[in-house]
Amino acid sequence: MKMYLISDNIDTLTGMRLAGVEGAVVHDREELKAILNQVMNRTDIGIVLLTEKFGRDFPDLINDIKLTYQLPLVIEIPDRHGTGRKPDFITSYVNEAIGLKL
Repeated sequence: MKMYLISDNIDTLTGMRLAGVEGAVVHDREELKAILNQVMNRTDIGIVLLTEKFGRDFPDLINDIKLTYQLPLVIEIPDRHGTGRKPDFITSYVNEAIGLKL
């Protein structure tokens, strides 16, 4: 199974291509929706990597894909600008998951 990157910038795609990951750069919702439809129907793709910007800008689209398809696995990754998450993201995630403050 292969990985496929959908990025909002060419730098992230260039870096991933050096590691052998194919992908595409998209800039708006319609382009993202079209490429996701193509990639989700490919049987050779096991993991779809998305830059975090798409998760922030189009959460309804990304969540719908994650809930509809079992494969490929959709993962949001930080891009060259870093992560958009809070510094204590993991701690707050665990607190929410188990209901206890650590």
